Amino acid sequence: MSWIKLEDSKQLQEIKLAAGYSLIFKHSTRCSISMMAKKRVDMDLDDLPENVTPYFLDLIAHREISGQIAELFQVHHESPQLLLIKDGDCVLDQSHGDISIEETLGLIN
Repeated sequence: MSWIKLEDSKQLQEIKLAAGYSLIFKHSTRCSISMMAKKRVDMDLDDLPENVTPYFLDLIAHREISGQIAELFQVHHESPQLLLIKDGDCVLDQSHGDISIEETLGLIN
């Protein structure tokens, strides 16, 4: 499975209105903690079920979208950050060392 780049705020409305699961990974290309978290998530990305749509946000390139995510899904802005969205609502918000695809899968399965 591969990431869908989150580069347009219109995509947020699509995620909000989508039935099922979406995964948003917010990544700072300037942060070593974020790089380590991304490596862990990338290793487990293929374990996601096909009914999960994974989105990747380059936080440095699209900071305004990160702010919109925080507002739309009522979460604090953090980086790195992994959000699981189900039927338009954020059901899991992980950041830094707490990011775990394994825990995410537990909510999906």
